[in-house]
Amino acid sequence: MTLHVRDLCKDYPTRDGTLSILRQVNVELQKGDALAVMGPSGSGKSTFLHVIGTLDRPTSGTVLLNGNNPFTLTERQLADFRNRHIGFVFQDHHLLPQCSVLENVLIPTLVAADSKMESEKWARELLNRVGLSDRLDHRPAELSGGERQRAAVARALIHKPTLLLADEPTGNLDRRTSHVIGQLLLDLHRQEKNVLVVVTHSAELAQLFPRRMEMADGSLQAVEVRS
Repeated sequence: MTLHVRDLCKDYPTRDGTLSILRQVNVELQKGDALAVMGPSGSGKSTFLHVIGTLDRPTSGTVLLNGNNPFTLTERQLADFRNRHIGFVFQDHHLLPQCSVLENVLIPTLVAADSKMESEKWARELLNRVGLSDRLDHRPAELSGGERQRAAVARALIHKPTLLLADEPTGNLDRRTSHVIGQLLLDLHRQEKNVLVVVTHSAELAQLFPRRMEMADGSLQAVEVRS
């Protein structure tokens, strides 16, 4: 499994002309790779994540997942591809308040022809892995911030995605909980052997990752990892 991003550009039209957010971004990740992307607000980190996650289309350049270009698909096909192959963890957990923890984790399976029994079995296993086996029937309002984000991580893994993306996953958490969530993401990534990409302002979170890059002026630059 590979993620191959080649000469990726993303522009937005404005009253004053074209605003270039991403400029010739290139990166290749193999199965089992984990990358942290750092950079200040407005540097293009989230835009990069949204494009490789197929939530937004590039202006030019290529995104290949396992050799396939998802942007050649119809919108309906693309939505199914995204649901099946890409998992997302956002800064805000986006859990549905009226649903239990277990129901929230199962939501991505509702639009797929999955076995209900197998999906629920896997959801329960994931929630056990993230330490929420005693919170299955709780609503999000009954959970701590860290517990909500753990549930969001489990939901992102429900389809065993080949690509797991996290956008500031610890941005709303205290320092101790941030470390726990960061380590949890990496532990689950190693178990599932997916490709993990996290964008973050947190140097402490980034330091947990074996590979780091920085978004500067719309381009990705390698950051030396010191042992």
